[in-house]
Amino acid sequence: MVDPLRRKILKTGAAATMMAAAPRALAQQPGQRGAAMSFYEKGSVRIYFEETGAGFPLLLIAGGGLNSTISGLSNPFNPIDEFKNEYRCIASDLRNATGGQSSGPLEIDRPWDAYTDDHLGLMDHLGIDRFMVLGFCIGGPFIWNLLRRAPNRVVAAVLAQPSGSRPEMRDLFYDNNIKGWGPELIKRRPEITMTMVDAFLTKMYRTNPDFVFTVTRDFVRSCRTPVLILLTISRRIRTRWPWKRRCSRRTPK
Repeated sequence: MVDPLRRKILKTGAAATMMAAAPRALAQQPGQRGAAMSFYEKGSVRIYFEETGAGFPLLLIAGGGLNSTISGLSNPFNPIDEFKNEYRCIASDLRNATGGQSSGPLEIDRPWDAYTDDHLGLMDHLGIDRFMVLGFCIGGPFIWNLLRRAPNRVVAAVLAQPSGSRPEMRDLFYDNNIKGWGPELIKRRPEITMTMVDAFLTKMYRTNPDFVFTVTRDFVRSCRTPVLILLTISRRIRTRWPWKRRCSRRTPK
């Protein structure tokens, strides 16, 4: 949990970035005022999503690792409640997340890109070309991949408490998911084996596990899209996770 002061800092920083990136003149676009729930389907992929509010599109990515679901957007603050009066908020359950309604194959050779396919495919399904994105935790690597794959579509991005890699704990995310996410997945999907889960997680977290997983330091250094990184963490954590300092320094002012 995040204390009230840090929660306020996160909310204020995210709001400031959204307002700067999408002036009200651009924000007056059609959309749903009340929450709308539906599914986006492409082949064997089925993604559950919700839309709330009207205005310039804002893609929201919850934390929770591979169990990222819309319900996870309640912590450290609820961005739907915060932004629905000014923006068209769009959120989805991650493919194959425990507790979510989205499903699809394990694309072992391209795990990060498979999830990015879902995010971009959902935007295409909704007829959205350009959008902003706010992501928590695992949303950080997802956002960098969106910026790499679709730089002309992402207007601005906010990475709140983003996850990344450090050499002394290279297998942290692999270990957490092989023990938690993986066994729960195969209970629901008998066609998936733990051997497949291991290969998927190995490609995702153990093959070239550097920096923010999805892009290089040079990519972050050269990124021209407005990006705000919200850490709101203690000095002790900043020391333990030095990649966050490097990422912050490489992001354009």
